[in-house]
Amino acid sequence: MASVLEDLADKLAADTIKAMDALDDDRLYEQVAKVLGASSQTAEEAYLTSIRIRLAERRGRTFLTEHVKAALEAKRRGEAPPEALAPGSDNEAL
Repeated sequence: MASVLEDLADKLAADTIKAMDALDDDRLYEQVAKVLGASSQTAEEAYLTSIRIRLAERRGRTFLTEHVKAALEAKRRGEAPPEALAPGSDNEAL
């Protein structure tokens, strides 16, 4: 049963994120979660887990893409590449 639950929750999460992008509504997932939670707390939790994972992966991928782009540009100019620092961190190199 967990596999069906996780599959359905992840598909709904993917569809919700597409809708969030199309509508420019970064909080739509919260309303979908409320609808799910009214029927099934277990489904709501699985859905929110999938949302968090997908959004975290997106942020990580964006960070990686931007860092690699900046490092390659610095290399092209003959400069040292920038240090990979997570946004919001002062001194923690990745």
